[in-house]
Amino acid sequence: VYSRCFFALKYNHSEYTSGFARSIREKTHVWQLTGDGRHDKNMKTVLFLVWKSFGNEFIIEELEKRGFEIDFFDFPKDAENTRNSIDLTEAIARRVLRTRPDFVFSFNYYPVVAIACKACRTKYVSWVYDSPYILLYSQTILYDTNRVFLFDSHEVEKLRGLGAEHVYYMPMGSAVEYYDTLEPTPEMHQMYDSDVTFIGSMYSEQRQYLYHHLENVDEYTKGYLDGIMQVQKSLYGIDVLEEALTPDIIGRMQKVCPVQANGDGMETVAWSFANYFLARKVTQMERRELLEALSERFQVKLFTPEKTPFLPKVDNMGRIDYYERAPYAMKCAKINLNISLRSIHTGIPLRALDIMGCGGFLITNYQSDFNEYFVPDEDYVFYDGKEDLLNLVAYYLEHEDERKKIAENGYRKVKKLLSYGGQVDKILGMI
Repeated sequence: VYSRCFFALKYNHSEYTSGFARSIREKTHVWQLTGDGRHDKNMKTVLFLVWKSFGNEFIIEELEKRGFEIDFFDFPKDAENTRNSIDLTEAIARRVLRTRPDFVFSFNYYPVVAIACKACRTKYVSWVYDSPYILLYSQTILYDTNRVFLFDSHEVEKLRGLGAEHVYYMPMGSAVEYYDTLEPTPEMHQMYDSDVTFIGSMYSEQRQYLYHHLENVDEYTKGYLDGIMQVQKSLYGIDVLEEALTPDIIGRMQKVCPVQANGDGMETVAWSFANYFLARKVTQMERRELLEALSERFQVKLFTPEKTPFLPKVDNMGRIDYYERAPYAMKCAKINLNISLRSIHTGIPLRALDIMGCGGFLITNYQSDFNEYFVPDEDYVFYDGKEDLLNLVAYYLEHEDERKKIAENGYRKVKKLLSYGGQVDKILGMI
């Protein structure tokens, strides 16, 4: 039976869902008859999948405030195949039957969880903050037991166009109450004070820099890819990479890097190349160019685990813990910079929300989802190119009162509209 399930998973998802999920349902019936199911119907319970995610402690606290008992499941996302592990699916299904939660929750989306929840007729709530995130294109995203929340409205529209009816737009939350308790010491100011601070990857690490797999393409393809990436680097709010990858170019790329769609996946090869390879390369190019230009005129501090000998005038501060230390750096910087990963098409990056949630002044590239919650030049500032960014930084360093007023407005908006508590309430109201 399980051999057939694995074959169906790889080659025919409809057979997989009808076979594997049915077998799980049959087992759940046996487990129920043997007395495995135990549940106090008067108690609200969440089965919470624990892994090293951003925000675990904050959403747990908010759920507990709302009367939920949390049943923790150690989720081995790095050790198991979260797309098609039968053992992991079965383990989740057993736990669901034992605790009978109101719903299962995870940060990011995992097909094995969706399969277990569908088999057990239990809602699976996931809140996705990674981008790109290929597991969203598993056909399990179509299940009616899912409630999947994404921070990028463009991605929501795309998945809904593929038939995923239970995918919703939900920006990430900022832990404003926690950030309010943090006050930089004089020693922290000495370490973190800067004209401009950027926290994030430079996409030069081998595990992040997937474009190196394409370095041996023929000269024509190399020139074509360089051209469309330069165009994309100059554009904000418009995505050209995926549509620019013609069948001929994709074929040439696959000769040196044979990317294939997953057996149960709805993603295209063009989508994978555009979002995992080219978008990261564009982001790498853009971040290097902007930080180098800024460092020629201003004091720039960079927090990243990567070595940056290509940015000799940037003060590379090394790795920083995102929740323990980064808030202090955001509070100490005169200007906090966000340069979005280019696979985030319209969404508000978590970094941007947390900068504002810390009371920091934010300058960011244009992302259209900001418009739903914030007013540019009142709550934050966006740039539309290198020269514009340089001019904006110079202006706001000279106009401290304006800078502080905008930072205060942004902080108040995030606290009112996009706190963890508020976002949890919205999610609970939609499931």
